[in-house]
Amino acid sequence: MADLPKTMMAIDPSESGGPEVLVPVTRPVPSPGAGAVLIRVAAAGVNRPDVMQRKGAYPPPPGAPSIPGLEVAGEVAAVGEGVEPATIGARVCALVSGGGYAEYVVADARHCLPVPDGMAMAQAAALPETIFTVWTNLFERAYAAEGETVLVHGGTGGIGTTAIALGKLFGLTVIVTVGGAEKAARALSLGADHAIDYTADDFVAEVKAITDGAGVNVVLDMIGGDYLPRNIDCLAEDGRHVSIAVQRGAKAEIPIWKIMSKRLTLTGSTLRPRSADFKALVADELRRLVWPHVEAGRLRPVMDRTFPLAQAADAHRRMDEGHHIGKIVLLTDH
Repeated sequence: MADLPKTMMAIDPSESGGPEVLVPVTRPVPSPGAGAVLIRVAAAGVNRPDVMQRKGAYPPPPGAPSIPGLEVAGEVAAVGEGVEPATIGARVCALVSGGGYAEYVVADARHCLPVPDGMAMAQAAALPETIFTVWTNLFERAYAAEGETVLVHGGTGGIGTTAIALGKLFGLTVIVTVGGAEKAARALSLGADHAIDYTADDFVAEVKAITDGAGVNVVLDMIGGDYLPRNIDCLAEDGRHVSIAVQRGAKAEIPIWKIMSKRLTLTGSTLRPRSADFKALVADELRRLVWPHVEAGRLRPVMDRTFPLAQAADAHRRMDEGHHIGKIVLLTDH
């Protein structure tokens, strides 16, 4: 690491609050431990958990950096013990437990995936967090299978656009909910089979109409709160409901009899606190089953806007406004 700088620019807020707490600071360049790599960050994805962390509602897990940022793309600048030195210089994107909003970040080597030639680093940085999340929840926890119908809330956000893309690649019929006619049109253009404008229509009634009363096999829900009983009304017999966030609240009243009579499964997960070994298993699955689509150009993230790393506050303002379609990404000077 002799040729590496000792310090770097990072976004490491000293207090919780609004976007204004995201100001550039100087931090030491971290060193990779055993099994890890140091990535010279070119781009970092912005995700809803980053906003929650900024507000003080989602603290980093033990051992994770206080610097926010859960996904990056860049070049391997140094390797820790046990990692092949030839890895240095490789173009990778990676899922990290924190630290992405910086010029350098340490990542578990097993959580890195190759960036194909010709793919922009900004695009690569927009992949890991949402692909890991959608894959583990839609296909592993919910067992979504070819020919099934799924309902995804927030169809034009990072999770929603990724769910549309993966759903189409793996033979699912994808129904999404969105806020407004413009977003509905955009979701359809991205490959959603149906887009319901929840500001104009009752999504439960619309789902029943679309499915001829049968309901959907899977609901992927990041809304929570009062959406949960309505989601249950959308599910078909033997349907599966997966909770991945609680934007409208962490508590809900559920109709137990409907769960019994329709034999429903209610599950959910969080990704960030899961073990490094679990994430490595997911990365292996993605490398085998999803990454060929990335390398062939069939799978690309929907990009909303990029911001310089120093303007992370503006990126969070963009996310807070809720007008974004696809992924917001920060760029360094690397």
